[in-house]
Amino acid sequence: MAEIITSRNPVLEAIRAGRPIQKILLAHNVGRHSVIAEIVRLAKSKGIPVEYLPAETIREHSDTVRHQGVIAYTAVRAYHSLDDLFRISQEKGEPPLYCILDGMEDPQNLGAIIRTAEASGTHGIIIRTRRAVGLTTAVARASAGAIEYLPVARVANVAQAIVRLRENGIWVIGVDPDGREDYRRADFTAPAAIVIGGEGKGISDLVKKRCDYLVSIPMRGKISSLNASVAAALAMYEAFHQRQVDTHRG
Repeated sequence: MAEIITSRNPVLEAIRAGRPIQKILLAHNVGRHSVIAEIVRLAKSKGIPVEYLPAETIREHSDTVRHQGVIAYTAVRAYHSLDDLFRISQEKGEPPLYCILDGMEDPQNLGAIIRTAEASGTHGIIIRTRRAVGLTTAVARASAGAIEYLPVARVANVAQAIVRLRENGIWVIGVDPDGREDYRRADFTAPAAIVIGGEGKGISDLVKKRCDYLVSIPMRGKISSLNASVAAALAMYEAFHQRQVDTHRG
C-alpha cells in the first residue's frame, strides 16, 4: 500500500534506498537546508516530481505536525523504464505492444486501463511524470489486482518517449477524433504503441505530431468521444484480436 513519508531525513533516505516515490511536496518556506538541496537533486536525477506548495497545504496533507515542510508519497509499485518494456517484449517473443497515456488524471481510468492491458496481453503501460495520476492506492484498487502483473513505465516527456519507441521500430498509433482512419484498419500485428489522451483534453498537439498516424473510433450517437478507458480497451482488444488471428494463420 502507498504511504506518506514526512520530514527531511526520512524522505532523503527513502529516495537513497530506492523506494518508489510518487511525488514530493515541499513548502514554499522550507528554506535552503542542505538536506532539502540533496532531496531536490536526487529527485531530479530519478525523475521524481517535486511540487512547492504553501505551508498550510503541506500541513493539510501531513499526518504529523513534524513534517518540516517535506512530504513524499510512495507509489504502490515501483515504476519500470522503457528499456524494461523492450526487454519484457523480447522475453515474451512477441512484437511489442504498449499503451501510452498522455495526461491521464483519473485513478479509476488508469486502474481500468491497467486491468484491460493485463487481460489483453498488452506488454506495458507508459504514463507521464507530471500532471498525471501515478500508481496510487486508488489505481491499485481499480485495477483489481492487475497492477501486480503489468509493468508501468513513467517518462518525463511523452513526445520524447515516442521518438525512442519509433527508433526501436515501434509504430505509434494515436486514438483521436481527428483520426481519418477507422482504428480497426490499423495494423496491430506489427510492433505498436497505442496513444490515448487525457480525460477531456485528448492527445496533446505535440504528441499527435509524433505519432505515425491517428485513428478514430466510429460513433453514431450525439456524444463526440468515449471515456478514455473505454477507448483504450477497444484499441487494445482490437490488437489482441488481430494478433490472435495472425497467430492462427501462421
